[in-house]
This record gives sequence, structure tokens and C-alpha cells, in this order.
Amino acid sequence: MDDHAAEERPYRSHLRPACLPCRRRKSRCQTEANASACLMCKLHGSDCYFPDSTQSNSTQRSTRRRQSNRQRSRNTSGAAAGQSSITATGSNQRSKRAVDSLPSQETSSVQYGNSDHVAEEPLGLGAADDENLNLHIVGPATTDDSRVLTHYLAGVSDAPRSSRMVAPVSSGRTRPILFTAVQKRPLGIATHPSPSAEKLEIIEKLLEPNLDTIIDAYFHKINKCMPVLDEGSFRRQFQQRKEKISPALLACLYAHMVVYCTNSHPSINRAWPDGRFIWNLANEALYSELHLSPGVSIITAILLNVGGRPTTSLVGNGVLLSSAVSIAHSLGLNRNPLDWDIPTSEKYLRMRIWWVLFVQDKWTSLAHGTPPRITQSHQDVPPPTVQHLCHPECTEKELQVASIFIALVGLTGVLDVSLQQIYNTEKHKNWSTLQIELPLHTWVDSLRGIPQRIVVRGSNLDLAGASNLRLTYLSMKLLLDKIKLESAKQVPNNSEGQIMEIYLQGRQSAEQILGFTQNLQATQLNGFWLSAGAFTYPSTVNFLLRHALETEGSPSGLAQTSSFQLARQFVDTLRLHKEKHGWDMGDVCLAQHAEIVDKVLANAAPNNISTDDMFDLHDLFGHDAFVLDQYFSGLWDTPQNF
Repeated sequence: MDDHAAEERPYRSHLRPACLPCRRRKSRCQTEANASACLMCKLHGSDCYFPDSTQSNSTQRSTRRRQSNRQRSRNTSGAAAGQSSITATGSNQRSKRAVDSLPSQETSSVQYGNSDHVAEEPLGLGAADDENLNLHIVGPATTDDSRVLTHYLAGVSDAPRSSRMVAPVSSGRTRPILFTAVQKRPLGIATHPSPSAEKLEIIEKLLEPNLDTIIDAYFHKINKCMPVLDEGSFRRQFQQRKEKISPALLACLYAHMVVYCTNSHPSINRAWPDGRFIWNLANEALYSELHLSPGVSIITAILLNVGGRPTTSLVGNGVLLSSAVSIAHSLGLNRNPLDWDIPTSEKYLRMRIWWVLFVQDKWTSLAHGTPPRITQSHQDVPPPTVQHLCHPECTEKELQVASIFIALVGLTGVLDVSLQQIYNTEKHKNWSTLQIELPLHTWVDSLRGIPQRIVVRGSNLDLAGASNLRLTYLSMKLLLDKIKLESAKQVPNNSEGQIMEIYLQGRQSAEQILGFTQNLQATQLNGFWLSAGAFTYPSTVNFLLRHALETEGSPSGLAQTSSFQLARQFVDTLRLHKEKHGWDMGDVCLAQHAEIVDKVLANAAPNNISTDDMFDLHDLFGHDAFVLDQYFSGLWDTPQNF
């Protein structure tokens, strides 16, 4: 009987219970004579220790000692420091597993600070500062109840263990101490938030509970006209893994929709804070992420930022666009990806971002009076097609909106031809305006369907982006007239009649812009507009006032000229749209020219003529600059840019 007991532990013996790992596995525990571990622990390769504290500690110490020796023998002396760290970590983890499984004082004890293994830190027990949970001692009143539950969970496989018991070295000295896991940080505070994520969190708190409405409005109004995001993938990621989306991108998206949502959703308008405050937060998030982690997402964020309304900073937008173009070149967005071995969705997304960047760069260049940053010879991305923009199951209306964007990209290419000549510092004596007229006429002749009716007839303006396309085309016509006028003035043999004829052509283009603006309805005013389009109006009024000054000298006669009357109607129309619909596209024009028009009208009144004011007007409009208007400095005092 004694020999048999020495060879194998009797099964279900209360004198020698099963080891703790077998109890958790609910497996039969059998040991062999003089064996340091049972058969099941040998099979699983796990540490074998029994409820008896003496045997448990002895088994753990011998096992750790053997593993530590094997570990040291496999490593070289050059990795001594790294090996020490790894051994300490492994010992701490095994010690924690042993403590987690200890059910009660009577069956367990743990020795800390033993010289045979690495001791835990004084503030250990999983309470590292970078962890979300902390340990809190359980009061004596509930310790016994919690101990019973802990004892039960120790034998349940994969059971959650929210408590940890620390038993004394000597079982008769003191009672075991029970700890439970509690939340360390206040609810809602991230462990290591980035600066851009902090700004985004503030914006979202200000806009709740309208975030879903804002996202829907963005894809309904903006992304169809400027498709920088793939709606399907964005919505999936926004719902499932929102934390993976760039905080700067989301912040600029929310800020971009301030103008659209406040004018078209009165209920949201009452809940929203000041749009300037939201834009300031979005700018801080953007610049922070641009500095820390620039990538494709930051290009999209910049496009939303620069395309935001109203525009208040020329220099800031220029800096952001230059950064976006530089990053795009470094990421290869200027190259044709159709033959690359990448997913089709990624190909189309890269091309969309480049097209929108191309459009923003050219029209911003015209509006700000600075050379464009993208050169045609440095990119080979093909022009957009319906296949690149629409899914096979898209609707007829989506196809029409896509054709409008395709036409806008084509018109932007025509504008690029003009910009190359405008900003060329070399003198070309044999240069002809036909080089600009021909591409524009060729583009108009190539249009078909909806884009043709929008451009030629001015119809179908209720479609998303249609009004913007019409305005950009009319501004392109006026630009061509200005270029022709400047070219004619440089020719000595041109008569005054020839120059006046070009003036009249430009005034007709201005009349078309005025008629288009006067006929805009609420739906069109609250639709998509390129932010650079706001500079069409000050440029047009500037041209009209210049024409009026060059044809009439007296204040009373100036106020009666047809060009001045057109300029006055522009100011009145933009004021009306601002008051009734909150339309901000005329803010730049009103800031620059409303006071001038009012002064001319006041000076034209009987017995109220001031020659000083007339000299000021001639100083302002008597120059030959035909692209870059002279802006009033007060408009750009605000340092924010969007």
C-alpha cells in the first residue's frame, strides 16, 4: 500500500487534492513518483502547483530556476540587459497568474520579495500608470463574500476574474487581503489623446446630437460635387472604427458644414455655437496633425479646410495648399495608378483626391493672385470619367452630378492655360489671346447633355454643383475679356474704338453674372459653391467701376453710367441674398465695394460734390492690374484661415 502511494497520488483524495491548473481545466490530476509535475501539466507545459503552500512555493521556485537557467544558456553575454528584463517580466506574469488562482487563505500563500525570483514593484499588482484599471482594497465587511466567489471562479474555465487575493507568508499571522479592479481615470478621458483628437472631441461635444445629420448633409451636398471621400468606406469606418479616422479630417468636415447646416437646418442652427469658434478648433487640429503625422488623410482635411466658407485668410490657405501639393507629390498622387497592383477602390480614391486638389489649386490661384502650384507636365493622372466616379448601380441623378464635376475639371484645365500666361514673367511679343480663346471654345463645344445646358443655356441649376459650374464659366469669360483688354492696350496702333469694344464685351459678361446671381433661389444659394468663387464678385464690380471712371469724369455723370449702375445692382443683390438667406459668397465684394458705391451715390447728390473722394476713387481703380484686385486690409485682419 505504501509503495503504491509513493508511485501515484490516489484520485479524488482529500488528503492530496488536485493541482490548481488541473482544477481550472477540470481534468484528472495524476502524478508519478518523484515527479515535479503531474501528467496533465507536463502535457500542457504549464506550471504545476498544489494548494499546499509549501509544495506550491517549492514547485514554483524549482520550475522558475530551471527555466531561468535554460533561458540564460540560450542567450549571449551581449544581451544580458535585455535578458534580465525579459526574465523579470516572465516571472511577474507567472506570479500574477498564481495569485489570481489562489482561492482562500487555508489553501494558498504567496511570498513576495523572494530571492529566487524577481519581486514585484512596490506599487505593482497590475497598477501600472499606463493601464486603465487600478486595484482597490475590498473592505472587511465584504471580504468573506467576495472570497467565496473568487474561490468558485478559480475552478471555472474562462471565467472573468475582477478580484485578486494576496495571502500572507505565514497563514496564522494575518488574514488574506482581497483587491478588486476599478476604473483609474474619470469616465470619458482617453489614455493618451493626441492634440488633434482633443480638439475633435470638443467640436463633437458642441455639435451633439447632430453629428449624423451633419455627415448626411456633407455627402448629400458637398461630396457629390467634390468627391474627396468614398462614402461607403467612410460610413463603415465611422460606425465601426471611428477612432481610426483622422481627427483633423473629421474636425474640418464638421467645420466645413457650418455654413450649409446653419442656413438649411434651423433646428441645428439653434444648437450650434459660433462657427468661427468651431473653425478655430478645426484649424488647430489640422496644423497639429500636419506637423505630427502628414499623410493622405491630411490632404483631404486641407481640401475641406481651404474649401470652407467664408474665406478669411489668403496667406494661410496658400500655405495649406502648398503643403497639400507637396505631400501629394511625395505620395505619388500625381501619377496614373490605373496600372498599379492595388485595389480598384484605392486607385479611384487617389485619382479623386488629385482632381479636387487640381481644381482647388487653379481657382484659388486666380482668386488670390498667386501662381498655381501644380504643373501639368509633372502629372499624368487621366481626366475623370463616369466609371471613376460612380458605382455600377448609381442612379441617373448621380450620373448627372458626376458629369458636372467632370465638366468642372475640364474647365479648370482651360483656366490653367490662362494662368500660365498671366503669371509668366517673360515678355512674349508674339503672344495672342487666341491661345486662351480657343481652349475655352473647344471645351464648350465638347460638352453634351446636362453640362451643356448648364453652361450654354443656364438651365438645370437645381442639380448639385450646377450653379457653381455656371458661375465659374461666366467668371472665365470675364477673365478672357480682361486679358484681351490688357493685350489691346499694349498695342500702340489700336484705336480707342477697339478698346471700347472690348470694354463692352466685358460689360456684357458682367451683366450675365449679375442676371445669374439675381435669379438664384434659396435651394441654389444653400447648395455647393467653390469658396474661391466668392472673389468673382469683387473682380467683376472692380472691372465695372474702372470702366465707369475711364468713361466719365464728373461725380454726377459717374453715378449715371451703365457700368456704375451694374455695380450698384451687384451690391444690392448681394446684400439681399445676405439678409434673406445668409449667403456669404458676396461678403468679400460687400466689404471691398459697398462703401465706395455708397460714397459715389452720396457725392452725386445735388450740392454734395467732393473732388477729394473722386481722386481717391481714381487712385483705387485707375491702375492696369486686371487679375489681382486691391483688397482692403481690414477684411484680412482675422488670422484664422479656412
